[in-house]
Amino acid sequence: MDRHPLRRISFKELPSPQLRLFSPEVDETAARAILEVRERGEAGLRAWAEKLGELSLAEPLLAGREELEAAYARVGAEVKALLARAQSRIAAFAAAQRSSLSDIEIPVPGGRAGQVFLPVARAGCYVPGGRYPLPSTALMTVTPAIAAGVREVWCAGPHPTDITLAAAFVAGATGFLRCGGAHAIAALAFGVGLPRCDVVVGPGGRYVASAKRQLFGAVGTEAPAGPSELLVIADETANPDIVAADLIAQAEHDIAAVPMLICGSERFALEVESALATRLSTLPEMNRATATTSLNKAWVLIAPDRDGACAAAEQCAPEHLELFVADPDAYASGIKSAGAVFIGQGSAEVFGDYGAGPNHTLPTGGAARFAAGLSVLHFLRARTWLRMDQPELLKADTAAFARLEGLEGHARAAEAREP
Repeated sequence: MDRHPLRRISFKELPSPQLRLFSPEVDETAARAILEVRERGEAGLRAWAEKLGELSLAEPLLAGREELEAAYARVGAEVKALLARAQSRIAAFAAAQRSSLSDIEIPVPGGRAGQVFLPVARAGCYVPGGRYPLPSTALMTVTPAIAAGVREVWCAGPHPTDITLAAAFVAGATGFLRCGGAHAIAALAFGVGLPRCDVVVGPGGRYVASAKRQLFGAVGTEAPAGPSELLVIADETANPDIVAADLIAQAEHDIAAVPMLICGSERFALEVESALATRLSTLPEMNRATATTSLNKAWVLIAPDRDGACAAAEQCAPEHLELFVADPDAYASGIKSAGAVFIGQGSAEVFGDYGAGPNHTLPTGGAARFAAGLSVLHFLRARTWLRMDQPELLKADTAAFARLEGLEGHARAAEAREP
């Protein structure tokens, strides 16, 4: 029987996410693009876009709201309906997230204190447009920004198709910058060709990710992003053909994608390999070439018990985690570090990709240890406030603490408050 072999690893050989860093060459190129866009403005931005074949000499940098609407008018009725259905599910989930965040107000000695959630004024959303344009990302990034209350949402990405522009329109985008890469991130951050954005989010390639990391502080952004990842944990109750289908779906993203499998036996691993070979043989040629290259770097870990599987998953901290086991809830509660969890064999990761509700923009490279997927929270600021009507109730403690730290001016500022 034909098989597509997967590399076997031991617990000691589990790859360290921290090793998947950007090369100095990528960081240097991204830094050069950022500097040129910052110093030369639109001329620098257009020079990078034209050099990379993203724009012709006569093509405008920006598509406004009217052009997005025109693209929407050009797509077919079935596409319009599909975009609307997916966007409505994403919007419902984002609205529920926003409603779960409440402003607070509590008494403190001498007054009251509180917290309010405020949206940023302007957001930038990167929408990849390479080999596989991703209109779904326009829905996933713009929709939560709108749900958070952001006033203007600008998209950016190379070679936007009519469907991508239509998706941006449906989601509520203000406009679309027709270029990608580090230079597009710089344009969003510095306000080149469009108004300056306060937050820049969205998945992209290594130059996009490097630029977002380098510009953090000038703008807000979400967790670091790198090659997409899927870890499947499967026991003997799982269907090896479904496991193979999901590994291939992940692998066809990019040759750098990271498919991973933890299963309970060598027999099950061999059955998955057989299913991979069968499914790869029927895949379109371009998809098959990408998926095969990615799967050649994939690995399998044999973990016969739940504790071992959970410990391995925790170490990987994957972007996507599928739990195809008899008691998936027990595994889900035992694994804290994963960008998104898909519980049970019916819960395909691709449902998350295409608008079941939760966002598909997720932390990669181990960042799930400290970060979460894109949500309304990335477009909101929790601003605190303090109102003191009886400052004398805190004056003595404040002055004492200030003198403890050697800050006499602080102490005197507290003591200046009269009853």
